Amino acid sequence: MASFLLKRILQAVFVVFVVTLTVSFAIRLTGDPALMLSQGAGSVTEEDLANIRQALGLNEPFISQYWDFIKGLFVGDFGRSFLGGTSVSLLISRALPATLALAFSSMLVSIAISIPLGIHAAVNKGKTADQVIRILSLVGLSFPNFWLAIMLVLVFSIMLQWLPPSGMGGFASFIMPAVTMGVILTATNVRLVRTAMLETLRSQYIQVARAKGLSETKVLYKHALRNCAIPLITYFGLQFGGLLGGIVVIERVFNWPGLGTLAFDAVAGRDYPVLQAVITVLSLLIIGVNLLVDIAYGLVDPRIRNR
Repeated sequence: MASFLLKRILQAVFVVFVVTLTVSFAIRLTGDPALMLSQGAGSVTEEDLANIRQALGLNEPFISQYWDFIKGLFVGDFGRSFLGGTSVSLLISRALPATLALAFSSMLVSIAISIPLGIHAAVNKGKTADQVIRILSLVGLSFPNFWLAIMLVLVFSIMLQWLPPSGMGGFASFIMPAVTMGVILTATNVRLVRTAMLETLRSQYIQVARAKGLSETKVLYKHALRNCAIPLITYFGLQFGGLLGGIVVIERVFNWPGLGTLAFDAVAGRDYPVLQAVITVLSLLIIGVNLLVDIAYGLVDPRIRNR
């Protein structure tokens, strides 16, 4: 198990290096922050722009800038924002919990809906219930998440006035963003659970469990679902990682104070340190989730540890 973990960790370190190098290079192709910061300042000379670049450290060679970023990464210091001079680490520490809370709540909504529906569809294969669930999942796949978010705000915030339209406050503020993301994820997860359960329910040990007189609930949720764990763990883990990276639109619609909103504002202002830090943190989270999935693989199926 130790060699298995070491191999996965080394792979993760290499991916982090590639991602940070690519991000650091790519964001510098988006434009000159000095021009953005000098807008509205009247007549600006080339000397003024040079002074701004000097103050921001943009006149240093790219390798030097990247090395400074890597050194700061190891100590949790991402520098200071070009817009306002606020510590980027402080901005990240404020926004990260909001993004993680929304991502976890969205996954919980999706899992709570998709597993029972997927199992019910598999047990009733070909029947009306199965057809209805499959149609609903197809409809869910057809909905853009931003459209569903806007419709929920229109109905539950503007028309019924039951839920707050934006911001992160109490439990009520989580409902619409989590449901929006959860429903979209459920559309795919139901099909995955149904397919995995159909294969498992054909197994001989399921027939033996039923012949022993075990309740259908115990057969389905203790024996069948447990043996579907590997594909489900894989997909749910990868989906969570993708959810972290794709939550920007939902955060903007609901004015959620997370990493997505922070990244959007950084792009608009060409705030290199903030955008670089957000993408790096999201990458580390996604890599961490994938690493946990690999570890869970090894725990669930010992055969994988030797690969």
